[in-house]
Amino acid sequence: MEDPAVTLFRQYLRLKTVQPEPDYEAAIVFLRRIIEEIGLEHKTIAPDAKKPILIATWIGLDPSLPTILLNSHTDVVPVYADQWKHDPFEAIKDTDGKIYGRGTQDMKCVTIQYLEAIRNLKNQGIKLKRTIHLTFMPDEEIGGVLGMQAFLRSEEWKEMNVGFALDEGLANPINEFTVFFGERMPWWVKVSCPGNPGHGSRFIEGTAAEKLRTVINRFLDFRQQEKNRLEANPELTLGDVTSVNLTKIEGGIQVNVVPSELVAYFDIRVTPHADLDDMLKQVYEWCKEAGDDVQIEFIQYMKDQTLTSIEPGNIWWDAFSSACESMKMKIKCEIFPAGTDCRFLREIGLPALGFSPINLTPILLHDHNEFIEESVFLRGIPIYEAIIPALGNA
Repeated sequence: MEDPAVTLFRQYLRLKTVQPEPDYEAAIVFLRRIIEEIGLEHKTIAPDAKKPILIATWIGLDPSLPTILLNSHTDVVPVYADQWKHDPFEAIKDTDGKIYGRGTQDMKCVTIQYLEAIRNLKNQGIKLKRTIHLTFMPDEEIGGVLGMQAFLRSEEWKEMNVGFALDEGLANPINEFTVFFGERMPWWVKVSCPGNPGHGSRFIEGTAAEKLRTVINRFLDFRQQEKNRLEANPELTLGDVTSVNLTKIEGGIQVNVVPSELVAYFDIRVTPHADLDDMLKQVYEWCKEAGDDVQIEFIQYMKDQTLTSIEPGNIWWDAFSSACESMKMKIKCEIFPAGTDCRFLREIGLPALGFSPINLTPILLHDHNEFIEESVFLRGIPIYEAIIPALGNA
């Protein structure tokens, strides 16, 4: 006999909400059915017609108070199916209780845990002072521009009067739970290197490849410096340094033709501890060193360095941390190394924490054979049963 929450979770995993063509409608229909079973109010809005946002609401005893937002996203990243031991969209549970599937950690587990926790609280007759909103966002995995960023411009958002938000975190391989109070800023950079073309047999001066080599060397030299800094200091985590990765190169028309242009793309994740003006100046200097005609374009460029307070005395942190302490959970606070919808929330001044109740589990988001153990998934539900009332009655 399988726990009904696990069955729901596995059903959700089987919905192919995978980029670049996620079946959002199937997710909305599925989640709306659960929301109606629980007895929550709900509405669906669509700032973009093909990207619906579902909002569920548990009305509090004092609706005038600032509300609590529980956010999750419905889309998942693509897979290399041939690299998986099981079909990534079949939600196979093996004999050890490991549930395999794209989205098991990122972040369909949290969605179902939110809902099941609220179902259990309501069944116990519990009522909270503050209203709880749940939002189910599209497009987080491709930048959130038509998801959370668009939602924050809507009238529905203004009416929600949110005072604090919870969103996704990461698994922790040891017996700790990681809580994220800030995150690195994504700078996605396109560097275009023009050069003199010609026959592939000649020593042509000023080629695009020579300029590109200089650019790559400068970016990756900095990458190595930051990597060394991280490895030399055991007190630092990945979120405390800036990472750089060369992710794509474009150019050329034929193997024996020197190209007139080569283009490189870099994914830079800037720590909130960095001096952003110095970092920006450095990026431009690396490109200028390669040639005055080298062009740089920012595909994504965020500058907000806001961190959510985790100091004693902060109403939200006290509520969250006291709930964790009541369950004897060991928590560790870090800067999130990648990007989540939290960055849009913090940018408008809203305190937000990233948290997924997954420990004793390898970090496998976006990786092959993503899984979560059934017992770990189920343990997350009572964790939210403690955290949600603590926040809702703060």
